Amino acid sequence: MARGVLTDEVKQLSKELFGYDFTVRELRLLPYLMHCLLDNTNIDVIHITAEERAILMGWQKTGFLERPSVAFAVSGEFYDKLCKMLKIGYCSEMLINPQTAPCEPESRG
Repeated sequence: MARGVLTDEVKQLSKELFGYDFTVRELRLLPYLMHCLLDNTNIDVIHITAEERAILMGWQKTGFLERPSVAFAVSGEFYDKLCKMLKIGYCSEMLINPQTAPCEPESRG
């Protein structure tokens, strides 16, 4: 499976998590968002298109993220959804057993 492609599995997951079918642009924006989160940096408007800015504004209106180019932060709910989408849309080929690999950390108790 190619990475960053809107497969049936990715479309189904985006519907389950977000309530609609993702576009390719939305799917391909996710790795950059994760990069910014992990690097503790803001979204650089030079690195995104007007269409991607509109996507971010839509997610900001839903409360998934805050001030992407000033003080980037995401809700825990959005972070969980982001991880699930990246797992299926980008990493499933690299997982040893993708059907059983959890998206959420297992409890340690």
